Amino acid sequence: MSEGIVPGLAELVALRAAVSGRRSARLGRHGVSGQALSPLRGRGMEYAESREYSHGDDARHIDWRLTARTGRAHTKLFQAERERLTLIVADTAPSLYFGTRVRFKSVQAARAGAVAAWAAARDGDRIAALRGSLREPPVTPASGPRGALRVLDAMVRWYAQPPTEDAGLEVALDHAARLLRPGSRLIVLADPASIAALPQRRWAVLAQHHEVIVLLLTDPIETRPPQTALPFSRDGERVELDLGIDAQRKRWHDQFVAPVQVALEKLPARGVRVQALSTDAPSESWLPLLGRSRPLVA
Repeated sequence: MSEGIVPGLAELVALRAAVSGRRSARLGRHGVSGQALSPLRGRGMEYAESREYSHGDDARHIDWRLTARTGRAHTKLFQAERERLTLIVADTAPSLYFGTRVRFKSVQAARAGAVAAWAAARDGDRIAALRGSLREPPVTPASGPRGALRVLDAMVRWYAQPPTEDAGLEVALDHAARLLRPGSRLIVLADPASIAALPQRRWAVLAQHHEVIVLLLTDPIETRPPQTALPFSRDGERVELDLGIDAQRKRWHDQFVAPVQVALEKLPARGVRVQALSTDAPSESWLPLLGRSRPLVA
């Protein structure tokens, strides 16, 4: 393997050390003003069964249909939710398999996904992952190192080279919406262009019930291009793009810089935490996003 071009399992496992000892704050549903979460995450949202009402039961949980059918008061019981789900959504757009500084954007995505998996394992979450595919199933949720290693294995496979079948980030988020339960944590690893192609309204819907973090994978040449002619290869032919020309530079800005700026400005207003993660940045530099109070939803 070439370092920085394709991710290796050993380097993803080693990132566990970057997470150790950095425990995120246990914040309530509405940030620091809410109640802190306990290891037992409280009554879950999934109905378990009903039984006859007993004195002291919460009247708000009365099962009115069963009460009417039997003539005796019944109350609903809910399954205790002991583990939060952390779901990592991996964008596998072809534009990610590129880089000019330290590593490819795809490798940085794999490393950031590994950091997310180890942080979830540290916090006692169940961990799952998926990509935009119509054929490949998600990585099944599991907790602890076993769950993290399953995700790391998927990151190595998905980011070694562009998958032959990539249905896009929108399909991945559609699949994610079916797996998530209220209170889950969703971490999206994506190319800024993939984020720009999505309607803004879907982020507000996701952030209404989940903690949502978006990491924008960037390369320094995209966000800080030199004002000079750059050589590229296209279909085996050499192509030169002169970024010293204002018109060419504006096209570059619209293609690479603007999507990052728009995401950083718009997503927090939808309740999403977002950070640009350059290929030359430490892969764990986004960890402070965990445990912060949620941005206000516009």
